[in-house]
Amino acid sequence: MLRFSANLSTLFQNLPLVARFEAAARAGFEAVELWFPYEIPVADMRALLATHKLRCLGINTPAGDVKSGDWGLAADPARRSEFEASVDEAFAYAEGIGCPCVHVMAGQPPADTAQDRRDAAWKHYVSCIASASAKAQRHGVTVMIEPLNAIDRPHYLLNTQAQALDVIRTVAQPNVKIMLDLYHLQRGEGNLIERMKTSLPYAAHVQIADNPGRHEPGTGEIRFDAVFATIEASGYAGHIGCEYLPSAATLDSLGWLDAIQPKADRAA
Repeated sequence: MLRFSANLSTLFQNLPLVARFEAAARAGFEAVELWFPYEIPVADMRALLATHKLRCLGINTPAGDVKSGDWGLAADPARRSEFEASVDEAFAYAEGIGCPCVHVMAGQPPADTAQDRRDAAWKHYVSCIASASAKAQRHGVTVMIEPLNAIDRPHYLLNTQAQALDVIRTVAQPNVKIMLDLYHLQRGEGNLIERMKTSLPYAAHVQIADNPGRHEPGTGEIRFDAVFATIEASGYAGHIGCEYLPSAATLDSLGWLDAIQPKADRAA
């Protein structure tokens, strides 16, 4: 049976972050994920999860200075110390709340980076992932890497499934896996089903949103009946993260999920 988790960074945005846990549980979810949980102390997060009988499946490393354009720190060799501090913080937080996976964000080189320096940034990024893998092993955490499409994130270093697979093969550690985001895959590369089949054996987690618009399934071009059939046939046993921007209120956007998995079954 397919299992779904609620991404609390995109769903229930009308509520404060701490209130979204209860909302997700009431909607029938038994698992959540979120981008940046760090405003909530570890002890408080543990209490929220326990109170609402939820598991947190994944978080991101700190992104850096988002207002200045940061979206991760691993692509800039000049910021290695910041990167190492960010993974230390993320892995300790994840271990503290029993979260099994951390998305180690790639980030982007400085905007004026020439090709030769971009190649150097790529080598630096791979070394950062190798370093993160070693640290993650000590915390019992899986490192996830996620390609973001070059339309929405034109300067992001990691854009394609092929790049992610190259990193995994180069680092060659079992705790480095793909965050397989099907919205980014369809928007950036297309040929969704075939690329999914290639990446699913390396995926720690799958996320969904329709394209265009990044709204809930059924609002765009993706045939989610074929997507879900492919996931089930692959033997993937993890959750599917609902990381979409609801086109209306979050509860009103869940009709697609209620149709394939009633609320009572989702929390079973």
